[in-house]
Amino acid sequence: MFQSFDSHATPDHGPPRLAALREVMAREGLAGFIVPRADAHQGEYVAARDERLQWLTGFTGSAGFAVVLPTIAGVFIDGRYRLQVKTQVDLGHFTPVPWPDIKAGDWIRQHLEAGEIGFDPWLHTADDIAALRVVLEPAGLGLRATRNLIDAVWPDQPPAPCGLAFVHPDALAGETSAEKRARLAEGLRTAGQRAAVITLPDSICWLLNIRGADVPKNPVLQGFAILLDDGRVTLFTDLAKLDGPTRAHLGPQVTLCPPAAFVPALRSLTGPVRVDRGSAPLAIRDEMADAGIDVVWGDDPCRLPKARKTAAEIVGMREAHLRDGAAMVEFLCWLDRQPAGSLTEIDVVTALEGFRRATNALHDISFDTICGAGPHGAIMHYRVTRETNRAVRDNELLLVDSGAQYRDGTTDITRTVAVGDPGEEARACYTRVLQGMIAISRARFPKGVAGRDLDPLARFALWVAGFDFDHGTGHGVGAFLSVHEGPQRISRLSEVPLEPGMILSNEPGYYREGAFGIRLENLIVVQVASDLGDKRAQYSFETLTFVPLDRRLIVTAMLSPEDRLWLDAYHAQVLHKIGPRVSGAVRDWLTAACAPL
Repeated sequence: MFQSFDSHATPDHGPPRLAALREVMAREGLAGFIVPRADAHQGEYVAARDERLQWLTGFTGSAGFAVVLPTIAGVFIDGRYRLQVKTQVDLGHFTPVPWPDIKAGDWIRQHLEAGEIGFDPWLHTADDIAALRVVLEPAGLGLRATRNLIDAVWPDQPPAPCGLAFVHPDALAGETSAEKRARLAEGLRTAGQRAAVITLPDSICWLLNIRGADVPKNPVLQGFAILLDDGRVTLFTDLAKLDGPTRAHLGPQVTLCPPAAFVPALRSLTGPVRVDRGSAPLAIRDEMADAGIDVVWGDDPCRLPKARKTAAEIVGMREAHLRDGAAMVEFLCWLDRQPAGSLTEIDVVTALEGFRRATNALHDISFDTICGAGPHGAIMHYRVTRETNRAVRDNELLLVDSGAQYRDGTTDITRTVAVGDPGEEARACYTRVLQGMIAISRARFPKGVAGRDLDPLARFALWVAGFDFDHGTGHGVGAFLSVHEGPQRISRLSEVPLEPGMILSNEPGYYREGAFGIRLENLIVVQVASDLGDKRAQYSFETLTFVPLDRRLIVTAMLSPEDRLWLDAYHAQVLHKIGPRVSGAVRDWLTAACAPL
């Protein structure tokens, strides 16, 4: 199994660890310390060594941070985790703080009269610290860069990861590393910049056409890179990760150095040097500034090119989704035939991974499967453990959010299904979520439209009923890379214009605490609209995911004629594309599941 069901941390671990941290804070003369979820690469998913927030608090979410003061410790979490955090931290010692409704600086000012707050400059961006300084300094509160105090009190901290890197074929990438490096180097020269520092692991892997095994569920190599304006790259990583074939693939234009050489290399650069203010650790800017090097804030040069998938990457993603769709259909057919009450959440997760393994192409799952039965479905990023494992009972909803990593693509799909009869209210809510997913799927929009412009389409049917959901409608997805990829997304906060080749999730939801959760998710890719109307550039979405939606939960009368046409056409495509890939008995089930409304 790629997924385990062990509890990584428990609430009772938190109080003694918090006490140990406060002892070190006192010795350092600090009134507080910030513990982010991030690592030095600012990735959403981190290696075991970097799970500092989880180790201290017990909270396992993929986003958040803690601020520890002498008499209070706040755990800052967004809307996705406001139920989860209450079950994972000791509420007598840690205080959940709704973020970003309450900003860290405002909270610190409320609970601290004087003193300095410590932070590890390798775990925070310049934007993070600048936002805090603006609020804290007028109140006489300081910020001090310091060593990592969690590392100082974590006696059995795991070692740094050392997974073996491997080559990602040019045929799947659609462009050689040399071509990518030359194109990005030309952009640096045009901007008058001599180099760019790259800190995001997926950017480095994309640029060099390699993949790695340093972070669970994400095929990335951890390291740093410097791209020069002549196309040469220096890669700083544990050299034990690079075998002969990978070194040969990288070639003479990529210089390999150990991590210890990174800071000296930064200090020896000739400026101007581009650094991404939103993703690079503050320490990088500080090291170069101390050496008198001109630092220019600018976007990671890989992020937009990586987001605009090549034709070859889109072909690979289509095939990965068809393969994964067949595995999902086999799973849903199996699930539908199990007697109510005979399965637990762990049984469901185990079976689904088994169907994906049966493809003989599964590299890994793309994240821990979220399988929430009944009220567990309302915990948006619920991860089942042996302690929380619940039976899938009759007359309730089951939410399953899962994905896979295949060499030709990354998948992410959510389906909510009926077990027995969950009731009219559940069906009405399901239908409203479905209307939102269909609205995004059918969208046409002019060039220049950003994710924030489309986000309301997914929510309108919920809004008119007085409902909403506390997460974005969609995130970017990599091609055999990170399942969450920027900068594109469909969200109230996203100002990045959507462009052809960008792949996103389309996943509205609705969650009722203590009762049920509903989420439906397909992946979609931005394409040029086939009918240009008055000839101005317009875009639309191609759907990549082909798995039936549960017709038993659809209130047909709530759907518009256009919604019904889309859904019937989608199910016809599912049957056409997936039917030939499944066994006869499963094909019969699929035919019924895809019948027109």
